[in-house]
Amino acid sequence: MGKISQILQTAQDRAKEMNLPYEGALLPDEAYEIMQSAPGVKLVDVRTRAELDWVGNIPDAVEIEWVTYPGMKPNPHFITQLEQQVEKEALVMFICRSGVRSHNAAIAATGAGYADCYNVLEGFEGDKDADGHRNVLNGWRATELPWEQS
Repeated sequence: MGKISQILQTAQDRAKEMNLPYEGALLPDEAYEIMQSAPGVKLVDVRTRAELDWVGNIPDAVEIEWVTYPGMKPNPHFITQLEQQVEKEALVMFICRSGVRSHNAAIAATGAGYADCYNVLEGFEGDKDADGHRNVLNGWRATELPWEQS
């Protein structure tokens, strides 16, 4: 079994253990490995435009807001925008700040006919530490994976 197959199997097992209604749950470093090695895979960043502009973004990610800023109201066009940018046959990984909005996006995409949806656990900024700060314990940035600031 190849490395990508092993990562995906681990992610699928994790999703079963967590009783998730989509294909799998990846850690940030696993998602990055898949981005580097699996052709046609898409990473969909569902954070708000403000988060992408001010906190940082991931090179080559598809950016579609799950909720809009300000107001944090659900994006009524999320699935339509996803369908315009990502093929339903693609392996799709969703990421947000901490893994909550991306979890909901993966559920919605699965319901819309995307069969190969994965949530990136910990998200871009990771969990809060004892002082309530992100970007310390885990997540895309704390794992030192590629990102840019505008």
